[in-house]
Amino acid sequence: MKPSSPPIPTLIPLIVGMIAISFAPIFVRYSDAPAAVQGMYRMLFTVIIMLPFGTRQLRTMRSISRKDWILLTLAGFFLALHFLLWMESLNYTSIASSTIILALEPVFVMIGAYFVFKDRIGKIALIGLTIALIGAFFVGSGDISLSGTAFKGDMLSLLGTVAVAVNMLIAKQILTRVSSYSYSLIVFAIAFLCFAVYNLVVGYEFGGYPAREWSIFLTLAIVPTVFGHMIFNWLLQYVKPTTISISVFAEPVGASLLGMLLFREMVTTFQLAGGAFIIVGLLLYMRTEYAAKPVVDSQAEAA
Repeated sequence: MKPSSPPIPTLIPLIVGMIAISFAPIFVRYSDAPAAVQGMYRMLFTVIIMLPFGTRQLRTMRSISRKDWILLTLAGFFLALHFLLWMESLNYTSIASSTIILALEPVFVMIGAYFVFKDRIGKIALIGLTIALIGAFFVGSGDISLSGTAFKGDMLSLLGTVAVAVNMLIAKQILTRVSSYSYSLIVFAIAFLCFAVYNLVVGYEFGGYPAREWSIFLTLAIVPTVFGHMIFNWLLQYVKPTTISISVFAEPVGASLLGMLLFREMVTTFQLAGGAFIIVGLLLYMRTEYAAKPVVDSQAEAA
């Protein structure tokens, strides 16, 4: 039986998660290892970190149905696909553009939630999402004029965004029956296996990396994964999937500022305009979401 209400206000973990994921592109950019190798060890170290904190829940995994195991496998696959595509995009386009494209996630989640969960969205919230979509268009159009390489990076980020939206919709179905800890542990483990198979096929080395790279792999596991994705997985028990995905609108802002400070990646006019639209869209959506009636039963409502 899932708890009827969160033990703390959902806004607090939302803010923590938003700050944590803002550092993800920074750590990825610092690494010289292939994106697939970064993703593989990011998942592996996350699983290792999680194991000591939920030994009691490991027994409950025996009761997971075959249908849910299939869904968990799909969730892990799409999470790995998201990390692979998005992390690879940072090799072609700027931190600002790659993370701003991620802001399209709520659009895909909203469409999916409409068909899967019959979720409805108010007019103000829909306007907010539309404004954010316009902002992402500004970024893409600006990168087309810069270079084909930058546009390729944008497309990789876009495909990665679709993948994580599918992952989130699958998660919402499973988390009504499986604890957030079990879900996260299993999905991260499956994502690790997907990366391992991919790296074997492609021929990437599993070892031989300097200490600096291993520290980046570990940091990727601790900051954006444990304090980012795991918190968001936990929040899915209490809020709508669109609410979680809308929070990624904060990532482009934080990541772009960090990119300017650490890598001298100055934000272009198109990126600035797109970011402004995205912030306005976030504020409009969040205003309607927190003004709405809170969820009282995580199994009765897909929220």
